[in-house]
Amino acid sequence: MGIEKGILKRAQLLLGDETMERISHARVIVFGVGGVGSWCAESLIRSGILHLTIVDSDRVCITNINRQLMATTRTVGQVKVDALKEHLLTVNPTADIDARQQIFTAETAGSFELDTYDYIIDCIDSLKDKQLLIEMACHTKAKFFSSMGAALKLDPTRIQVAEFWQVKGCPLARALRNRFKQQKRRPARKFTCVFSDELLENKGHNSTCGTEKCMCPKAQSGPGEAALLNHEWCSSKAQINGSLMHITAIFGLTIAGLVLKDLSADNC
Repeated sequence: MGIEKGILKRAQLLLGDETMERISHARVIVFGVGGVGSWCAESLIRSGILHLTIVDSDRVCITNINRQLMATTRTVGQVKVDALKEHLLTVNPTADIDARQQIFTAETAGSFELDTYDYIIDCIDSLKDKQLLIEMACHTKAKFFSSMGAALKLDPTRIQVAEFWQVKGCPLARALRNRFKQQKRRPARKFTCVFSDELLENKGHNSTCGTEKCMCPKAQSGPGEAALLNHEWCSSKAQINGSLMHITAIFGLTIAGLVLKDLSADNC
């Protein structure tokens, strides 16, 4: 407890003992620890969250280094959740971090026991799986926060927070709403999203990085087949879009901030 007290002293000064106690007991699960989710997890641990589950099936690719917290030249090829857990435990070794190399799908959804969490955070890329998580999370008592699309953005001042049905200018949010409407279904309750209404175009050539460090199954060289066995997301994407750390990190840090704001004594 001594080291933890020192690590969290500045947070305690701002938030007070009551809020810090509440933060320390909160159970949080983050689905997707890429450019958004990794920074969200970092902020949560540095702010006093002690019970965190991180979920992602991927391994670190060299193309992740420009925006993902645990992605470095030393961690390329490692399981993302394992690399992130190792890093987070250097921040607070007393934290209880459950790293799960899995995909959230209809087949695996039941294994996550969503009802046992106080906060569910969605940083999933897959449209179908994202919709499923939204539906299931909204049937729990947990507070639910979702990241909309963070790619093809440059201007940090256009990042916003809004209720899902009020999100404007985001193609991912629009696609999700269209799926709900076409299926004549709606989430059981309202939930908050982080999004940006900026939409740029890729100016570079859309391909793999072309190095032996590329983990994409579509790569012409490198460990593509091994990555395919680990369900690398880029293997199933029709297009890879450009993204930058300052945008993805702000998305993730904003979601973490929403969790901490909800846990603050003034908000309870």
